[in-house]
Amino acid sequence: MNPKVDDRVPVLIVGGSLVGLSASLFLGRLGVRHLLVEKHADTSRHPRGRGNNVRTMELYRVAGIETAIREAASVLAPNHGILQAPSLTGEEQEWLFREIDPGGRLGRFSPSSWCLCSQNDLEPVLRRAARELGAEIRFGTELVSFEQDADGVSALLRSRETGEERVVRAEYLVAADGPRSPARTRLGIGQSGKGELFHNVSITFRAKRLAEVVGDRHFIACYLTDPEADGALLPVDNREEWVFHAPWHPERGEPLEAFTDERCARHIRAAVGMPELDVEVTGMAPWHAAERVADRYSEGRVFLAGDSAHEMSPTGAFGSNTGIQDAHNLAWKLAAVLCGWAGPGLLESYGRERRPVARVTGERASARSAEHSHPGYAAVPGVGRQAGVLAVALGYRYRDGAVAGGDPAGPVVPEAFESAGEPGSRAPHQWLLRAGVRLSTLDLYEQAMVLLTGSAGTAWRDAARRAADRLAVPLDAYRIGDGADDDLAPEPGTDFAALHGIAPDGALLVRPDGFVAWRAEHRGDDPEAAVEHALRTVLSL
Repeated sequence: MNPKVDDRVPVLIVGGSLVGLSASLFLGRLGVRHLLVEKHADTSRHPRGRGNNVRTMELYRVAGIETAIREAASVLAPNHGILQAPSLTGEEQEWLFREIDPGGRLGRFSPSSWCLCSQNDLEPVLRRAARELGAEIRFGTELVSFEQDADGVSALLRSRETGEERVVRAEYLVAADGPRSPARTRLGIGQSGKGELFHNVSITFRAKRLAEVVGDRHFIACYLTDPEADGALLPVDNREEWVFHAPWHPERGEPLEAFTDERCARHIRAAVGMPELDVEVTGMAPWHAAERVADRYSEGRVFLAGDSAHEMSPTGAFGSNTGIQDAHNLAWKLAAVLCGWAGPGLLESYGRERRPVARVTGERASARSAEHSHPGYAAVPGVGRQAGVLAVALGYRYRDGAVAGGDPAGPVVPEAFESAGEPGSRAPHQWLLRAGVRLSTLDLYEQAMVLLTGSAGTAWRDAARRAADRLAVPLDAYRIGDGADDDLAPEPGTDFAALHGIAPDGALLVRPDGFVAWRAEHRGDDPEAAVEHALRTVLSL
């Protein structure tokens, strides 16, 4: 590699899709200078990866772009549910589920909600927000090679337009470069799991009369099960733009070239049950569903995120959401280490926390594909309906990582969603009032460690501030109660301490990513020593 260094940055992100752009946004919010490179000339043009779960939307809420995303996704706002039928015109129809959040139950647990926003609409929002925060983003630039040493990573980059090459020196590299990750391959990191599950060809098409048949069945997706023409139909604008996922069998020697426009149009007509439908094919993209997890998530100063770290069946959009949450977990840890208030050992917790989540979530995604009879997936018989989707989205736990006092023997994803403030779990949502302004507890978590205590927790609040000052750790401490001296007030009729699993004189330490780092149910003899020990343990100080 050319020894001359042209640019220096704290973090180099390779990959400018959902995960890479999210990493750029999160790092930018934390004030970490970085460079993102993406080999393609622009963001995705294909409407895919549309399901953003409630946890992802919470992260985007805190990052200040939830409203912009919902505006970009407004055309699909009325769409709910998954429909399954032999055709759109027959009488046999079944809703696998009709509403994402029946009865509005989710509002008790989160200030956000699910959002249907296709990747081609979401990525520009992420890129714009990241650039407004000062991110340097170069599309049409590929990573040629990299080498690392004890102090950093030297990466050779090439412009795909001009061929110009430059060497960038970074302290850390985040490889969000997809399922065939050249970075993972170069590091020699293997994968484990079921491997390839099935293959589809995603076909974008225009059909003006199709909306007449769909009518008021504004589904997220419709699985069409005619064995001679099965596939999945997804709306793009609920009017004339659509996507159809057709099964593809390369394992049987079927070439991609066999999917001509004429064949695709004929398949779509048969699948929806409209032999005379006028179909104009506008685009085509093959994709492969697999269940794989990298054997490790990092090597030295290089970290895998998103599809480079894990592949999942697309049913339920678990893969993209898990990847975005990878980026969020890694971003605050990189910021803490680069800014000097955490030890390098904190970065080792990234893989210990995220890899088990990916493994269990991947298993749930495959099971959901079986439940929904996803076109092209010949699943093992006997897989029943899957419960606990909210547990996967919000209830996953970090059993081994940057947590003090967690339960290492507990499940990574519980059977049912629980929110009780346990160390290693996402901190509960509760509406609070600050000077008459309503905010969620989740809105407090981003820039610093946060200590929350009940109405009898003055000693905790003061002790935490002293301990954090001594360790030079950014920390916000709040006493929550109805008194004049409390920092935040719970909404009437709610009990902060009970919701967070503590007594009024207990305390909770929350990480910048909103996960509970440590908890004391009651006041101890030496609150300051207890908080200092927790901070040292969690932050590898």
